[in-house]
Amino acid sequence: MHILITDDENFIREGIKRTIRNAFPQYDVHLAASAEEAVELMSRYQMDVVLTDILMPGINGLELMRISRNKQPQAKWVVISAHSEFSYAQQAVHLGARDYLLKPIGKTKLTELMQTLTAEIVQERNHVQEEETLREGLHYLREAAFQRLAAGLSVGKISLEPLLDDYPEYYLISAELEQGGNHGPLEHFIVENVLTELMQEYGRGFVVSLDRHSLLGLVSLRADVCIEELQERIVEQLQRCLKTQSLYTVHSGPHRGFEQVGEKVKQLRHRPAVAMYEQPEGKSSDTAIRMALQYIQAHFQEELSLEKVAAVVFLNPVYFSQLFKQKTGQGYKEYVISLRLDQARELLLNPHLRLVDIAEQIGYGSVRHFTQVFRKKYMLTPTEYRQQQHVLEH
Repeated sequence: MHILITDDENFIREGIKRTIRNAFPQYDVHLAASAEEAVELMSRYQMDVVLTDILMPGINGLELMRISRNKQPQAKWVVISAHSEFSYAQQAVHLGARDYLLKPIGKTKLTELMQTLTAEIVQERNHVQEEETLREGLHYLREAAFQRLAAGLSVGKISLEPLLDDYPEYYLISAELEQGGNHGPLEHFIVENVLTELMQEYGRGFVVSLDRHSLLGLVSLRADVCIEELQERIVEQLQRCLKTQSLYTVHSGPHRGFEQVGEKVKQLRHRPAVAMYEQPEGKSSDTAIRMALQYIQAHFQEELSLEKVAAVVFLNPVYFSQLFKQKTGQGYKEYVISLRLDQARELLLNPHLRLVDIAEQIGYGSVRHFTQVFRKKYMLTPTEYRQQQHVLEH
């Protein structure tokens, strides 16, 4: 069995390790001085028991438990607290901790607790091992198939019927950690767990890692919630859990079927993304503009007047226009045009799409209007742009 001890005080870590090793010499005992080290170890090993201190610098034991339990649901958590931190220990029990230990930790109490947990683990393994193997196999097969679809690759002879049955209608949520930003495995791990937890709260879904900087969520929402509501919760949770300012997120949908998933993901990842942490927390005007930008990104292909978006964020249109220019550095109309035309340039590289289809996909009712706007910005028509890019229309 793998045991993880997380505590920022070395003598406590070593003391617990000695006690466990003396009683259970066959166990693998891992030590972490911080939540980040614990995350790194949990990415490499499936832990059976995690003992964690409540109060540690940075992410505390409760937060470590909250963000990790979805990734390692089999782990039994034991929190370590002083008498003055007993209320935290009670919170941990509510989160699903199996037990808690009060400092100073008695060797007899620790040994007895480990014996009890060992018996529970052995019994659980005997009951669920076969079912768990089958369930995990299907889980990873499903995620691996979707991961290949998202990358535009074939899934061979794997049937997608179970995935279609589970997700007849779905949304895609892309989260990008800016390349070169000051982030690492901990940030990636936190984003994955926050997305997973909230998607399960608002419906059902799962998250796959596209690369070390990018994650993609697939979610089917309950009938009583909307994607904007989920997006807002994701922003709030990540603001609370992360200190980075280099994470971006966009969403698209609803979608049906998986034939064009690769193309949808490509379009999603090439959309201009909005930083989730452009302004300090606590300013209502910043929140309004952030939500407006997210709404524009999700609906830019629709009729999108300034008055309509202002109403979405409950602002007077004149004030919204001034605020938008102040916060983004662009006028509202200029921003929407840039967003649409950036998407148009991407679509023009697909020779199978007609100009009328592209105009419709980016929110213009006629090819003539689309051509006029495109020429004004780039000094050439969409057809001339295709010729410049050596794209032959089919």
